[in-house]
Amino acid sequence: MPQVKIVARNFMDMVASLPAVKLDILYDNSFICEAILRSLPPLAKKYVLQLLYIDIPISAKSMEEWVLPDGFSKHKVSIDRLIQLRVMSETFDRKKESTYQLNPKFQFNLQKHIVHGGVLPREPMPSNITVRLPSLEELEAYAIEQWEYFLLHLISSSEAGKTTNISSSMMKIFQRGLLSQRDDREPPRLTESGFQFLLMDKNAQLWYIIREYITNAEERGVDSADLIAFLLELSFHVTGKAYNTNTLTDLQRNILRDLSDLGLVKLQQGRKESWFIPTKLATNLSISLADTTSRKQGFIVIETNFRLYAYSTSKLHCEILRLFARVEYQLPNLIVGAINKESLYKAFQNGITSEQIISFLQQNAHPRVAERIPSVPENVTDQIRLWESDLNRVEMTPAHLYDEFPSKDVFEAACDFAREYGGLLWEDSKRMHLIVKADILTEMKEFLRRQKQ
Repeated sequence: MPQVKIVARNFMDMVASLPAVKLDILYDNSFICEAILRSLPPLAKKYVLQLLYIDIPISAKSMEEWVLPDGFSKHKVSIDRLIQLRVMSETFDRKKESTYQLNPKFQFNLQKHIVHGGVLPREPMPSNITVRLPSLEELEAYAIEQWEYFLLHLISSSEAGKTTNISSSMMKIFQRGLLSQRDDREPPRLTESGFQFLLMDKNAQLWYIIREYITNAEERGVDSADLIAFLLELSFHVTGKAYNTNTLTDLQRNILRDLSDLGLVKLQQGRKESWFIPTKLATNLSISLADTTSRKQGFIVIETNFRLYAYSTSKLHCEILRLFARVEYQLPNLIVGAINKESLYKAFQNGITSEQIISFLQQNAHPRVAERIPSVPENVTDQIRLWESDLNRVEMTPAHLYDEFPSKDVFEAACDFAREYGGLLWEDSKRMHLIVKADILTEMKEFLRRQKQ
């Protein structure tokens, strides 16, 4: 069974992929330089701060002395990350030894930001204009509701429970690989990537969607550097504060409408003014994945008899559990079900792997069982892996059988030809039977046609 792997990358991977010219434009903004610094691994941050006021290249050997021998792997990861982001460049001296130096533009703007601070392009609106803003708890509930509604549309638009208002930009992201549709008469269906996406951590899901959103925007002619700059700038706004949309460009207003679908911002309209309110999803955008994966409140308990209890009121949680478990009934705050061979086979056929299911159960373990080692019973995890291996014992390969060869020489030549192309599956020299992969059908036909001439 072919597996499709979704790689979730954060903003910094998108930044690293930009051409040097666009990166220099980004590094003109001191807030973006700080956002880059915040996103770095701890050791890489230390290197940037140590090199911040050094204007000459530092040898690689000197920097290696800054860490203990057991930290060399982290050192290499940090150096590679800094070079990927072009925060630091690698050059070679006369002795052909590696030296490192900070990007001059990045270095200058980060120095200026640290010494003098900076002013964002917009300030929060006064409370007498915005009247009543949602509390932080209400804003958090809004963000969760929007995000779950967004993902429910991915599973089934009928399950979302309210009128469809997902923007066309966001729907195109679904269609980039998470959903497929044969024709207009059939509803869209989840792809293997879509099933796997639903089991990912929320931060990983968010960065995957943002990455696809940026890629989709580039195809519409939007400059990715401008889009990334605005998204990084959002991360410096204060959660729960209102910001006037009149300070935005038309492009930025369109981006905000799309982001509101995800719950990153809440849009509100007053009598004369309109404003947006960032949620935690927006203000955490520039923080590294390692910094945002603190233990979340889990909700799943798995027993050794494969019974599953999920303490949740979320419709999304129920639909995700249906991907690999049999849900028996749902109470207002409890979902009861079981994991069995049939429910797992269905998940495996949809492209979900045993490791993804086990990881999901472990990451979402209820606090009462999360501290246990293991949090999911071993007999359950072992059986999930065994059921997957049972399903994969036989591998189906499209093939063609050839027989009735005119001579032994032609048969052996055909075998050699198929073997050379990597398409030979089986041969019987006594009966002159040959089975080859369907991939080389056209080449095989042409070869046999030439043999008849």
